[in-house]
Amino acid sequence: MNEDSDKKSKSVKRRKLSLNQKPAEEESRDKNPPTESASPEKKEAEPDIVRQASMSVPVDFFMEESSRTGTASDIEMAKRAIEQEKRELKERRRAQLREEKARKREESKAARVKHPIGAKLILITSLLVIVALGGVTLLVSYFITNDVRMSAEENNFAINERTASDCENRILNATSSAELFLDLISTADGDEYRLGSIEAMFFERNKSLAAVFVPERNKVFSNRTFLISHEIEKTAVESFFAQESDSVEKAGRGAFELINATPFFGVPMIAIACRLKSGEDNPVTCILTSAEEITETFSNGHINQSCFVNSAGEILVHGDADMARRGEEISGNPVVRKMSESLMNNGQMTFRDENGEEYIAAFKRMSFGNGGVITTVKMSVVLEGINGTTRRNFYIMLGVLSIAITIIYFFSRSLSVPLKALTAVVNEINRGNFNTELFNSLKTNGKDEIGVLVKSTKNEREILDLFSRLTNKGVTSAVITKQIDFEPHLKDVTIFFSDIRGFTAISDGFKKRFGEKSAAEIIGFLNDYMGRMVTCIKNTGGVVDKFEGDAIMACWGVLRNEADDIESGLPRGKISVTALMNREMHKMHVREDALSAITSCIAMRYSLRKYNKDARLFTEAHKNEPLAQYKPEIRIGAGLNSGRVTVGFMGSFDKMEFTSIGDAVNLASRTEASNKPCGTDILITEDTLALLGDYIRSEANGFEIADECKKDEIIVEQIPVEFEVKGKGKQHFYGVVNMPNFDVTDFFRRGDPSFEADADCMNVVGKDGPKNLHELRVLLGIPEPEFEKVNLDAEENKIQPSAQ
Repeated sequence: MNEDSDKKSKSVKRRKLSLNQKPAEEESRDKNPPTESASPEKKEAEPDIVRQASMSVPVDFFMEESSRTGTASDIEMAKRAIEQEKRELKERRRAQLREEKARKREESKAARVKHPIGAKLILITSLLVIVALGGVTLLVSYFITNDVRMSAEENNFAINERTASDCENRILNATSSAELFLDLISTADGDEYRLGSIEAMFFERNKSLAAVFVPERNKVFSNRTFLISHEIEKTAVESFFAQESDSVEKAGRGAFELINATPFFGVPMIAIACRLKSGEDNPVTCILTSAEEITETFSNGHINQSCFVNSAGEILVHGDADMARRGEEISGNPVVRKMSESLMNNGQMTFRDENGEEYIAAFKRMSFGNGGVITTVKMSVVLEGINGTTRRNFYIMLGVLSIAITIIYFFSRSLSVPLKALTAVVNEINRGNFNTELFNSLKTNGKDEIGVLVKSTKNEREILDLFSRLTNKGVTSAVITKQIDFEPHLKDVTIFFSDIRGFTAISDGFKKRFGEKSAAEIIGFLNDYMGRMVTCIKNTGGVVDKFEGDAIMACWGVLRNEADDIESGLPRGKISVTALMNREMHKMHVREDALSAITSCIAMRYSLRKYNKDARLFTEAHKNEPLAQYKPEIRIGAGLNSGRVTVGFMGSFDKMEFTSIGDAVNLASRTEASNKPCGTDILITEDTLALLGDYIRSEANGFEIADECKKDEIIVEQIPVEFEVKGKGKQHFYGVVNMPNFDVTDFFRRGDPSFEADADCMNVVGKDGPKNLHELRVLLGIPEPEFEKVNLDAEENKIQPSAQ
């Protein structure tokens, strides 16, 4: 009892110390410094001083002298002299203690290692390697970067020239073809039949031309094949040219107008308005031509990006067809401004966009109009290879550095290892942990100065241990935590709860039998049971959420990596085939999770049966011992519910755990608690039942299930007690009877290839298992419930019982 009392007292002191460490340390430094064993020595030294004083001037001597002189004053003087000598001895001893304390503080301060030898050697070598290899790498990278940059500029300029020439040729071919067409129709002399023949023949040979409009005649000649294939009405062409009357008017004044017709028609097209022949007598002609071939040229897979713009900065053709389709305008682009301001027809430059990305750019103006072709390339793409080489060089440098550090590390071990160990011991002493086990790591076989220092330190261990016990100081440790921000997510999961029936009585039984040793017995029993249950959860891909006493919470689906929009449902509006496929895949995953969860529960039933058999054998084997060990036979209840929960890291900065919360979790817990009144060991909710409908014979499927589902067939029975769930109406629980095709051996060999099933325990699951709840209750020893007396809302406000 005294030892227990001392332990409790020390424990309380340690807790108090941890709550207010700093004041305790300050007080200790003022009164009893940690490097000094002053306090215990002082208490024992002072009586020695008194004894020495008494011995130096014996009382008997003064008494004899007094008796010889016969005066009382002499005796009194002798007593005062003794007391004075005692006080002087105490003062001298205190002074010595103060000096010793100061000396030890200086020694402790001097012994503190701030710059270890090994660290110095590693630092010097690291600097040499970094300066040498790093400097060479940076210089090489700098010069090669400049060379690659110059090559990229030349290449970009050449691509721009080639692309602009191709684009110009295609535009000129379109105008030349249109000019030829006008010459042909001028020979028709009003013959509509001949005019139609010329029109058909012309557009058959010029399939990329969509239409030719002659404002002077107010007539549109169209390529019917082109318009039909692109679903364009001729009236739309007429509307377009009417819309661009300003451009036609500019062309009449001698301008060469290029217009982006892609936004109007929805297909890559360019409109041209100009006089095909010089002279005011020649009519203005408008040409509508396809830009698909030019677009393909611009998007040929190069890292260089080209675009064709008109004088207003409007994109006519772009490698990204969507930009032309949106009719984007880039007149503010530095290259477009440079092209419009330059006196030369071509040039190149570098610029940075609003995001700081550097580009190499080249431009070339067309020989007609003020439009031109711009070609750009990202500098980061150009230098990607150089940057990769530089990174590899740095990796090589790090490898060399690592090898050098390894060599130095082993070289300096003879010094750094004992010094680190001794430093660790000193640091523990400075923190007040004089009874540290680190003393055992100090080796005393060294013959150098370090060995002598280690021996000297070890010789003080006994005094330090005594001091530690007297001051009752605990070791103060600081745990530095870093906050990890995890966004919570909504997940469709299946939640599992289980606990042991009558665990309080079982725990009391352990306490009565084993007394103070009951804690170890209870923990051993729970670890055995929970280890078997967790195996079943792990083999089916479940995640144990937490242990709460004898209860287990687990989830299936919390680690499934699917997008939030898939978890939340299909978006409104137009739904893509991919979205539908993803949604169906999600439903399949949720169904598989529910099946895995119920499979795990069936496996738990076998494992529990096996545990109870092992518990009986264990108890029988130890029954004749003085304090007989035993393991209780138990029954459990398991509940499953499926639904949407919030999943994420929850807690405080000091402790966080990955868990799930929500109404679905609460209902799962309530489902588990309802096993006892329902006379079952596994209960599922209607939400879980709905997911498993393909595996259960019912009226809905004509009591037939698909062949691919038969291996996972599930037998359930409805509990004849109806209850109401808030927000869901009246529902039933369903007792899980069996999975008749469950293979125990195959299941447990997933984690243990050497597993062999116990034939005595096979009658609770699989083909030899129960066929209905009555058989199950008989096998498990569960009494038949009186359902007319069952109240499923005994402890849960969210579930209200209602009459059947």
